[in-house]
Amino acid sequence: MVDVYKGGLLEDKVVLITGASSGIGAAAAFVFAREGASVVLAARREERLTALTAELNGKGFRASSVVCDVTRAEDVRRAVAHATERFGGFDGAFNNAGIGGDQTPLHEMEDEVYDSIFDTNVRGLWNCLRAEIGAMLADGGGAIVNNSSVGGLVAISAAAPYVASKHAVAGLTRAAADEYARLGIRVNAVAPGPTRSEITLGWFARNPGLEETIEAATSQKRTAAPEEVAEAAAWLLSDRSSYVTGVVMPVDGGYLNH
Repeated sequence: MVDVYKGGLLEDKVVLITGASSGIGAAAAFVFAREGASVVLAARREERLTALTAELNGKGFRASSVVCDVTRAEDVRRAVAHATERFGGFDGAFNNAGIGGDQTPLHEMEDEVYDSIFDTNVRGLWNCLRAEIGAMLADGGGAIVNNSSVGGLVAISAAAPYVASKHAVAGLTRAAADEYARLGIRVNAVAPGPTRSEITLGWFARNPGLEETIEAATSQKRTAAPEEVAEAAAWLLSDRSSYVTGVVMPVDGGYLNH
C-alpha cells in the first residue's frame, strides 16, 4: 500500500515507450517525463527519435533513445537492456507501437496486409512483453500498459485484421495480468477512441468524411489529442493505480456509449 506520493505520478521511475517517434508515443514521452519519469524512446525512425530526445533533455528532463523494430525480438531485448543500463532500473513500459489498416473488404484483402498488421500489433507486443516481464522479474516488479483500441473491444470501421489484432492486444493484456499479478507486475491497456495520431490522421485523409462520421458517434463530438491518451497511460503506470490490473480502459470520449 502506498502511503506517500512525492512529485509527479511517475517520480523516479524508468519507463520504456515503443512507437515513440510520433503521435501517442511522442506525447507520452513528454507527459511521462513531466510526471518525473526517466524515459527511453524506442522506434524505427532514428532521426525523429534523436530530435525528440534532444528536445526533452533540453527542457531538463531525463531521456534517452534506442532504434527498435518491435517485430524483432532482439531489438526489443536491446531496448530494455538500454533502459536498465542507462538509468539503473526498469519500472514501466508503454507498448504503444502499432500500425493501422483501411476499410478494404475482408475477402479482397491480400495476405501481406494481414501479415504486416499482426507482425507489428501482436507479435510486436509479444516480443515486448517477454523482454519487459523478464527484466521486471529481475528488478522486483513493475507496470506495463499496452495500447489497444476501441477496435479491441468492439468492431469499428477499419480493416478486419486491425480489429482482430487489437482484440489480441486485449487478450494478451488480461492473460499476462493474471499470470504475473502475484509476482509484482501489473499489466493494463488503454483503448483509445478517435485520436489525432499519425495513424488515424492518415486513415481520415484516405477516407473522406470518416472523421465527421466518427466524431458524430462520439459523446464529446471530437477526436482526442494524443496527450489525453498518454495521461491515462501515465496513471495506469503509476503507483496510484496499484490495485488495477488486467483492465482494458477506454479513452474514447464516450464513443463506446453509442
